[in-house]
Amino acid sequence: MAVTLTSMRLDTKLADEAAKLIGVNSRTDAIHRALRELVSTERFKNVLLEYGGKGSFAGSDEGSK
Repeated sequence: MAVTLTSMRLDTKLADEAAKLIGVNSRTDAIHRALRELVSTERFKNVLLEYGGKGSFAGSDEGSK
């Protein structure tokens, strides 16, 4: 995994709450997990849309593209 030190504006209360909810020890771990989940969900949605026929993906806020 490529890791780079990055500066960003972050809602620390939200990141701390996410870390607590998912049981990780740091904001970084919470953000990494959230990004992995997002990527996984979008890849799954794309597979369903490509091979599953027409329709929308109910797990997405944006619906089908």
